[in-house]
Amino acid sequence: MAVCARLCGVGPPRGCRRRGAQREQRRGGPADSEPDTDAEEERIEGARLGSGPAPAPGPAARAPLSLLELPPELLVQIFGSLPGTDLPSLARVCSTFRRILRTDTIWRRRCREEYGVCENLRKLEITGVSCRDVYAKRINPRVKSGRFMKILPDYEHMEYRDVYTCLLHRYRHILGLWQPDIGPYGGLLNVVVDGLFIIGWMYLPPHDPHVDDPMRFKPLFRIHLMERKCATVECMYGHKGPHNGHIQIVKKDEFSTKCNQTDHHRMSGGRQEEFRTWLREEWGRTLEDIFHEHMQELILMKFIYTSQYDNCLTYRRIYLPPSSPDDLLKPGLFKGTYGSHGLEIVMLSFHGKKAKGTKITGDPNIPAGQQTVEIDLAHPIQLPDIENLRNFNELSRIVLEVQEQVRREQRQQEEEEGQEEEAGHTQPGDSQQAEQPACRDDAEDTEAAGAVAAQETAPASQPFVLPVGVISRNEDYPRTCRMCFYGTGLIAGHGFTSPERTPGIFILFDDDRFGFIWLELKSFSLYSRVRVSFQNAEAPSREAFDEMLKNIQSMTT
Repeated sequence: MAVCARLCGVGPPRGCRRRGAQREQRRGGPADSEPDTDAEEERIEGARLGSGPAPAPGPAARAPLSLLELPPELLVQIFGSLPGTDLPSLARVCSTFRRILRTDTIWRRRCREEYGVCENLRKLEITGVSCRDVYAKRINPRVKSGRFMKILPDYEHMEYRDVYTCLLHRYRHILGLWQPDIGPYGGLLNVVVDGLFIIGWMYLPPHDPHVDDPMRFKPLFRIHLMERKCATVECMYGHKGPHNGHIQIVKKDEFSTKCNQTDHHRMSGGRQEEFRTWLREEWGRTLEDIFHEHMQELILMKFIYTSQYDNCLTYRRIYLPPSSPDDLLKPGLFKGTYGSHGLEIVMLSFHGKKAKGTKITGDPNIPAGQQTVEIDLAHPIQLPDIENLRNFNELSRIVLEVQEQVRREQRQQEEEEGQEEEAGHTQPGDSQQAEQPACRDDAEDTEAAGAVAAQETAPASQPFVLPVGVISRNEDYPRTCRMCFYGTGLIAGHGFTSPERTPGIFILFDDDRFGFIWLELKSFSLYSRVRVSFQNAEAPSREAFDEMLKNIQSMTT
C-alpha cells in the first residue's frame, strides 16, 4: 500500500525520515538512525522536491514516477474513461484528485457513454429541451414561451456531476422494460433516458383492427433536475400537465409510482367526459360507433377497472426474448387481434422444439402473463390446395389428425419414462440403463431432423385463404404463407375460468407476420411485429428470461 501511495504521490515517501534526520542534525539533535533510502532514491526525491543531488545526465527526459506529475488535461482524460461508480472512491485518494474530478468534462463523458446523454447543459437555457414530443418534457405545454423560459430548470448553474449522481445513477435500476400490474390487462412500459430526463413511456397497440399500424405511446411519468442535487418526479397522467409524483423501488426488478395530486386526472365534465376522452384515445371511436353490445360491455368494464389504478401502479421487469440462428423467425413483441377484446401485445419466444406466445397485455378471459398460443415446431402441417382450404371441415380434419399423432407420441413417451422408473427400482445393468435414454435421444433427433427437412422442402410461398366460416377482425391478411405448424391456443371463460388448450394451426406469413386459427372458436388472429427499439430490455441470460416468464405467469394464475 505504501508503494502504491508513493507512486501516486499521495503517501509519505520513504525519504521523509532521512530528511527528518538531516534536519535533526542541523538542529544538533541525534542522528544515529540508519538512512532508509539509497543514493538513487535520494536523487529522485531530491529532483522531485527541487533540492538534493542533481539528476544524473541522460539523453532523454525522466519519465513521471507519479500520477500527480502528469498534466491535468491528461488526468481528465484518464479519469473520464473510468466507470462513474469508481470516481467517488478516486476522489477520496487526495485533494488533487478531488479537485480534478470537479471538472465537468469528466461527468459529461460518463453521462454520454453510460446513459447516452448528448444534450448540452449550456445551450438548454436558450433552446429549451429537445425531445421527440415536446409536451412530455415541458413543465406546462400550454403556457406562452416567455413564461415557459422562467420555469425551465436552472441548467445554467447545473453540472453534469449533478445529472449523473442525482438523476442517472440514482434511478438507474428502473431503466428498462416493465409490465404494470393492472389486473388482467397488463401493459408495456419502457423507462429510458431521454435527454436530461428519465421518462416512462407506456406503449399501446394501434386502434383495432389496424394491426400493421405503428404502436402508440404516451408518457406516464418523468424525472429530472429542477435544481442542483434534487431530482423531481412528476406524474404525466391526465390532461392538466405534469404534477407532483413519487417513485419507490420496492425490490429487485420491481418499483411503484404514486401520484400526489390525483385532482389533475379529473376533468371538468365529470366521469362521462373522462370516458369519452379515454374511448377516443384507446379505441379511436365513440361508443355510438360500436354496435356490438358485448364489445360495449367489455370497453366499459376496462375503463372502470383501469381508472382505479390512475394514482398508484406497480411494475415488474420483463425482458425481450433471446434469439438463436436456428429460430423460425426473429423472436420479439407482436400485436395481435383478439376479437371483441381488440388488439393485444404478445411476446413470441422459442424453446427448443416449441414456440410460445405470452400475453403482455390481456383481457378478462385470458389475462396478461398467460401463454396464449404454443407452436409445436416438430409437427409441420401441409395445407391442402386452395379450393379444399376454403372448406373448414377439411382443414379441421388435417389438424385433428396431427393432434391425435401428438397424443400418441406423448403417451409413448410417458410409458418409456415409466419403464425407466421401474428399471431404476430394480437396478438393471448399466448397459440397459444407458440404452433407453440413447434410444429416446435418437427419436428426438429424428423428429427435429424431420421438422428441419420439412422446412427446407416446403415451397418458398404457397397460396393461403381463410376457410369459409372463420371469423377475422382484419380482412386485410396476407394471401400467401411460407409454412404451417400444429399448435394449441388457450381459451377460458370470463375471469379466466375453466381454462383449456384447444388445437389450432400456426401460419407463418413472413419475417414480421404470422397467424393462428382457433378451430374451436372458428376464429383467426393476425399478428404483426412491434417495430420499436426498446432500450435496456435484453435478458442477461437465457435462465433469467425463463424465470421471468414463470414469474409473470404465476401472477395471474
